[in-house]
Amino acid sequence: MAKQKEYSVPSIERALSVLECLARAKRGFSLSEIGRRLRIPKSSAHLILSTLERRGFLQRNTKTNRYCFGLQLVSLSRSALENLDLREEAKPFLCSLMQESGFTVHMAVLERDEAVIIEKVEAPGLVRLASWVGRRLDVNCSGVGKALLAFLPDDELECLLGTKDFARHNSRTIISATILRRELILVRQAGYALDNEEDEPGVRCIGAPVFDEDGKAVAAISIAGVASQIGIDRVPVLARLVMRTAGRISARLGYVAQEAGAARRETSTGDKKASRPRSSIVAVP
Repeated sequence: MAKQKEYSVPSIERALSVLECLARAKRGFSLSEIGRRLRIPKSSAHLILSTLERRGFLQRNTKTNRYCFGLQLVSLSRSALENLDLREEAKPFLCSLMQESGFTVHMAVLERDEAVIIEKVEAPGLVRLASWVGRRLDVNCSGVGKALLAFLPDDELECLLGTKDFARHNSRTIISATILRRELILVRQAGYALDNEEDEPGVRCIGAPVFDEDGKAVAAISIAGVASQIGIDRVPVLARLVMRTAGRISARLGYVAQEAGAARRETSTGDKKASRPRSSIVAVP
């Protein structure tokens, strides 16, 4: 059968590239920065940004001249997320986890090479984390990201690790694909992932995968809080809460757990344990 011809509209492609570029900016980008990053003429970038701003998809800070997402885009994102059955099925369990742990709870899915938050249950208190529904997280330094990566099929994982350049957020961030592979082996063995201040200094997250009826890791959940509240000594107990909740959501999606350890994917290293100078995983007894 002949391959169906793919059509593309260059102006739409560029507009979508602008939106994807801004999705990775914590404080937005200026016209010049967007043109330089996307390698498009400044005049073309100006037309795209002006159009998106006029339609409400972007907004410009008049003091810094930086562009960021507008309310219209947030509204569309919210509508799309509200239609996700996964989110609705998980919400009661996420609320219970927040109440039981006392920490903010997130749920995220893997989109290309990033983890996207699709649900957040904020814990009461004065501490507010810089996270929101729709935020994209780097998979190499977030609890949900590493939990999603660890249970990918081998070919998908190797494809991602072979093409992705990981950004360094601080001195704890894992940017080496080799070291990340070792970390992911430990995540599979433990059943959970730990962001040990690797994304944001002073913040720890514990994530675990959620499986569907086919045994595919379709999402990950996590609890997050400041390091003074989630001490290393508390990680094993909190990890059990997260994994138990992830298991309940998985069961709700039709996943039937296999015997202990059987559901965890075997790696090319066999039974040999991976060694790492500075593991962020704390064993759960």
